[in-house]
Amino acid sequence: MADNSIRLQKFLADCGVASRRKSEELIDMGKVKVNGEIAHIGDKVNPKRDTVTVNGKKIVKSTKDKLYIMLHKPRGFITTMSDEMDRKCVAQLIGDVPERVYPIGRLDRDSEGLLLFTNDGEFANAMMHPSKHVAKTYRVTVRPFVTEDQLARITHGIIIDDRKTLPAEVRVVTKEENRTVLEIVLYEGRNREIRKMCEELGLEVARLKRTAVGSIKLGMLPQGSWRNLSEDEVRKLMLAAGMQMKKK
Repeated sequence: MADNSIRLQKFLADCGVASRRKSEELIDMGKVKVNGEIAHIGDKVNPKRDTVTVNGKKIVKSTKDKLYIMLHKPRGFITTMSDEMDRKCVAQLIGDVPERVYPIGRLDRDSEGLLLFTNDGEFANAMMHPSKHVAKTYRVTVRPFVTEDQLARITHGIIIDDRKTLPAEVRVVTKEENRTVLEIVLYEGRNREIRKMCEELGLEVARLKRTAVGSIKLGMLPQGSWRNLSEDEVRKLMLAAGMQMKKK
């Protein structure tokens, strides 16, 4: 008999509960149960046989269409779908999305710009997997000014958190006496990477905005607004992450 068991975090992601990484956090926090028993990282479930609950709510795999959207995240919002400290979170900005979706990666509270959401667990995992190196483009305003040596260090990699960053692309957009606007393209998704690199270089980040993921640009989407990605945009992101777009 075929074994239809899959990892619990993959099942949760496929059901649109959260990304695999966030699902693992929910499991670690004891909020997930399988057949009434508290689940653990590494557990597997058979979707046809096992009952999975999150915070007491039964989870069922959706048969509805996959959604792929982009949000123009403003500063002051945290990238989470709920917050126990009652802080402003991105869930408030996508309350009118017809299906439950979750963010792919994150932008910290003081950052703004393009943030992707989906209910497609496979897509989210591919976009965030460290081996995929999907490019993310940022417009970064720093103070007071940037030297050629500092630009070179960003390009070649900087030791942060005891590990060297991957080579990045950087160019000067505008340069004034007390501030410089940079465009930085990263190929990894480390936590607060640009802020930590700038801190290591003695630079103050005055503003940080993600303007593109892969070839998909934020464009003129107003702050706080979201829109569906086109089929062509989804295809381009899948190709960037090494996925094949499934035929309908």
